[in-house]
Amino acid sequence: MNLTPKFLSVKAVPTLFWSAPKALTIKPPLVSVAFLITGLTLFGLGEALLVAAGVGVSPWTVLAQGITHITGWGLGFATFVTSFVVLFCWIPLKQMPGIGTILNAVIISLVLEFLLPFLPTFDHLILRLGEAILGVLVTGLGGGLYLIANLGPGPRDGLMTGLQRVTDLPIAWVRSGLEVAVIAAGWSLGGTVGLGTVLFALGIGPSVAASMYALNRVFGQSVYFSTTK
Repeated sequence: MNLTPKFLSVKAVPTLFWSAPKALTIKPPLVSVAFLITGLTLFGLGEALLVAAGVGVSPWTVLAQGITHITGWGLGFATFVTSFVVLFCWIPLKQMPGIGTILNAVIISLVLEFLLPFLPTFDHLILRLGEAILGVLVTGLGGGLYLIANLGPGPRDGLMTGLQRVTDLPIAWVRSGLEVAVIAAGWSLGGTVGLGTVLFALGIGPSVAASMYALNRVFGQSVYFSTTK
């Protein structure tokens, strides 16, 4: 008897009623844009909750911290360079960008900038961990919504879907493996790892997969399209 949750076997992004026909398009469907913006807003809120929890930054920020230690760059510039290198990795993976690739950086940055001051902060560790877990779940929901819009993933999500296509492994495992590898690299370079970092690394892949599985169960017919569309 297989007791593994079904969402852990999801291998591709489902195509639902708000999915655009193709990622790179001048005139995307309005419903696709609406879900893209909604998803990215939730994605940014989830990351803001993780920051507000104060129990550790995201794995990619740990990597950026490590890079600053060996280069002397600022954290923002190190993050920018990391994102650029990840985009460069899209070339052999044959990933297709779109307006979502650009809006990913813009919307998430704006959400972090304007919502973070209004989020609660707690002194008790249990509450802080709870806020971090909520952040992972909200990020996963936002990731599912915006990826299904099929208007281009952000740099890291594109790396995830590209690696999934090449390896044919479930999305949850690809993303978790990627995040753990990033933590290891960042930590080896001197980045700071916290409980929230580990929670995000181990939870974001299953959270995104669970979101897409649930949305497909509600709105779709269990049909998955290739991430190369």
